Amino acid sequence: MKAVEIKPDIFWVGAVDWEVRDFHGYVTPRGTSYNNYLIKDKELTLIDAVKRDYSSVTIENIKHIADLSKIVNVVVNHIEPDHASALGDIMRLCPNANIYITEKGKKGLERHFDMSGWKLNVVKTGDTLKTGKYTLTFLETPMLHWPDSMMTYVNEAKLLISQDAFGQHIASASRFDDDFMTCASVSELEDSVIEYYANILMPFGQLIKSKIADVHKLGLDIDMIAPDHGVIWRHSPQKVLNMYMDMANGKSDLSVSIIYDTMWHSTASMALPISQGVTDEGVACKVIKLRATPMSVAIKEFWKSRGSLIGSPTLNNILYPSVAEFLTHLRGLRPKNRIAGAFGSFGWGGGAVKNAYEEFSKMGLETFEPGIQVNYKPDAEDEKKCYEFGREFAKRVKEYHLKF
Repeated sequence: MKAVEIKPDIFWVGAVDWEVRDFHGYVTPRGTSYNNYLIKDKELTLIDAVKRDYSSVTIENIKHIADLSKIVNVVVNHIEPDHASALGDIMRLCPNANIYITEKGKKGLERHFDMSGWKLNVVKTGDTLKTGKYTLTFLETPMLHWPDSMMTYVNEAKLLISQDAFGQHIASASRFDDDFMTCASVSELEDSVIEYYANILMPFGQLIKSKIADVHKLGLDIDMIAPDHGVIWRHSPQKVLNMYMDMANGKSDLSVSIIYDTMWHSTASMALPISQGVTDEGVACKVIKLRATPMSVAIKEFWKSRGSLIGSPTLNNILYPSVAEFLTHLRGLRPKNRIAGAFGSFGWGGGAVKNAYEEFSKMGLETFEPGIQVNYKPDAEDEKKCYEFGREFAKRVKEYHLKF
């Protein structure tokens, strides 16, 4: 991909990764991009680097616009390797550049690079950098999603370079949301935003709301949002801001996700009548088998639904491993405003359903109890009980959904 001008004299100089399918355990079937930006002003300024595998790509993109040795300023919004690991290669070509970074970013960068001779400038929220006709304003966003994180606002361009916030894992020949829509659907883009939020930013809802409030307090007038992954929000920046506020407030669909795994199909046989009970009560339902579904997709579907039922056979008196893994992953994301229940099968000793409720308790989730268990294989009477369990859960979900 060649450099793309996104605002007058401001260029995307990043790289598109069409091949990546695993992003620190998060499945990325659409690939991703590593976005960074060059401001061609009186003081040539680079904002962020890229993953080191793509050093040569960003360096070539910059060369088509300017001489790298003339870079005066380098802004590091985030030190995670997908954004900063190419920094060493870039700094070798502009060793006299000033680096602007948060205090925690500086400390983290010292663990990754020999920064002898690097000129580091620590910045805080509200600090500014004049590059010529443009003024950059820095906004610290600690734990969104690393302690070092910040955003950079280009005042005169009304451009928010938002680091990981508002991003999506999408590899595309289109750089902008409206261009992307010519070859994809609105739902595909929205789904990518939700999946990204659910798997990376779910724990930080309160922080997201406070940082969007900070944007308003600083009086930042935004007509474009340029994240470090995915497409740039040129056509609808307010749309993604609204989506983030909704997600930060725990908004969900009135729906149920049945997320399960099975050993000898007994738990799977329970999932079917349960799902029928849910839908017969007028609530949309999606059924997800864990070993047939990427973890990140299961997390996304849990997040989208107001209620979820977790199904597991008992193995060695505890949860089936894939279900235990899912719940451990989910607990780290700290979901809020969701209701959960559990079901499962067992042979000579139970335990999985009890374990599932213990995990719900650790997460502080609203629960629908008791769960339902079947010894060995469900018979016709068990299937009727499963169906009623699904109906009753759907009724409870509808009541719970009214609170939000």
